Parts: sequence; structure tokens; C-alpha cells
Amino acid sequence: MTPSRILPDLQCSLLCEDVKQEINGNLFLIGVINLIRVPQLPIMAPKLCLLNRWTAGVGQFVETIRMIGPDQSTVLRKSENRFALQNATENISTITFMAQVKFETPGVYYFEVLVDDVMKLRFPLQLFVVPPEERPGAKPPQA
Repeated sequence: MTPSRILPDLQCSLLCEDVKQEINGNLFLIGVINLIRVPQLPIMAPKLCLLNRWTAGVGQFVETIRMIGPDQSTVLRKSENRFALQNATENISTITFMAQVKFETPGVYYFEVLVDDVMKLRFPLQLFVVPPEERPGAKPPQA
């Protein structure tokens, strides 16, 4: 008997500045983001991309992405994507593009990845305010 539905595994989830597709179909990630350092707040990120790779599932699914504020309760962004896997040996990459993301406070933001309302991953993104004079490579103030 062949299973008609198996919830997929989340193989990876990467936050980056952009995702492009090469002519051969492979994905090209630009600027994988580990943390964000900014000179001041508020600040606007023109674009953030979340790449998720799903595998080992069978059926049709709804992926939900939530960006949570530093208070750990305010949902700043929410997106849903539908995808399907025909058999457990397939994989699929989904990309969520978030335009004009405004950061108003420093702290730890969270990204949540769910499939059919089942939490698969919740990861932090730290945002620091670093004045220009404290950034690596900055010239010391003149006396």
C-alpha cells in the first residue's frame, strides 16, 4: 500500500538578501544573513528572502512563514505558500520574498516555519545598532 500523505521534513531554511535562478534551474543565494548590524533605527530592508527546502513527504501542503518581533508575540509578516510532493524521494524549494521590511527596535526577531500548522522550525535573527564609529574598519574620531 502506498501512503497518500506524509508530512514533509524541512531540510533547511536560510534567510538571505536575494535568490536567483540559474539557467540550469539551480538556485543562487545572495547574502545569507546571520545577524543584522545597522547604524540607526528605524531602518528599512528593501528585500528579505527565506528559502526553505522540503523533502520526504507525500501530498499537498501549506507552508506558513511568520516573522515575529522582539516582544515574541507581534507578527510583523505572514506568508503562505502551497506546494506538493508526489513521492517521498522528491524535494522542493520554496522562496518567500518580503519587501520593504521595517525594523524599528533592536533585539531578537524570530522566523517561524510551519507546514499545515505544524511548527517545523523557529530561528532567531539578532538586530544590533552599532554607531558608525564602532564598526570594524571605521576611522577613529579626530582629536
